[in-house]
Amino acid sequence: MIGSALKDLIPDAIFLSSRDGDLRKQEEANRIFQFYKPDAVIHLAARVGGVKANMQNMGSFCYDNILINTNVIEASYKAKVNKLLSTLSTCVYPDTASYPLTEEQIHNGVPHHSNYAYAYTKRMVDVQSRAYREQYGCNFVTVIPNNTFGMHDNFDLEDCHVIPAMIRKVYEAKKFNKKIVLWGDGTPLREFTYSVDMAKIILFLLEKYNSPHPINIGNTKEFSIKQISDLICKIYNYDGNIEWDISGPQGQFRKPSSDEKVIKLGWNSDDYTQIEESLQNVCDWFQENYHKARGVG
Repeated sequence: MIGSALKDLIPDAIFLSSRDGDLRKQEEANRIFQFYKPDAVIHLAARVGGVKANMQNMGSFCYDNILINTNVIEASYKAKVNKLLSTLSTCVYPDTASYPLTEEQIHNGVPHHSNYAYAYTKRMVDVQSRAYREQYGCNFVTVIPNNTFGMHDNFDLEDCHVIPAMIRKVYEAKKFNKKIVLWGDGTPLREFTYSVDMAKIILFLLEKYNSPHPINIGNTKEFSIKQISDLICKIYNYDGNIEWDISGPQGQFRKPSSDEKVIKLGWNSDDYTQIEESLQNVCDWFQENYHKARGVG
């Protein structure tokens, strides 16, 4: 999803997917890096999913992501990459962290139980990147995006995140007269960033940021899950009933992050796309690409 947004901004860059090699295998990672000999790398590869997928696949998420991250960082070092920018996730923060979430709190406690395995693998990206910087002098930096959504997202209801799940459910309810069931009670708050905006921030930091410490990125305005569902219903002109299943998982109530560091670097928080416009864009894209969208077709 973010890679697709980046492709529109830097079309001459090399974009690779799992079809080009299995990054869980060190020899595959080394082959790719030695073949392309990149000057800079944006590491977005991961096995990811929403709260349900995280809770049901703790072991495999841990195994796959540990291997992917370890191999990408090692291959970057061996290929003498001048700069590696790796993405973490706000799930790295401790469940008991104080708000807003500031970068120095990352290792101060255990993550939320719903996704602790994935969270620890992302914490280790920070640890390994700093270790390679200290031992080998590598310019490896890490960024912490908040919840990202956009075109080319994963819309598989078994393992997608909350916004693509709601977009698909509302669209199919309207088109096929299906019932809508959403997990939780709709009150949890989340920060959401449009993938196009996230891609712009990543490119900004690829040029500007060289610190060993992680940095939060993304739009820090909070919306409730119900607010987002109401906006999607409005876009699709759906006026039917939504059933909230309070027995379903809904994760932490809120996890607001501090964007103070990226603002000090010169990023303008006024440049974010408004949530109504970004959701409209993604809903339009999903409707136009329904039968070939990832997780649907």
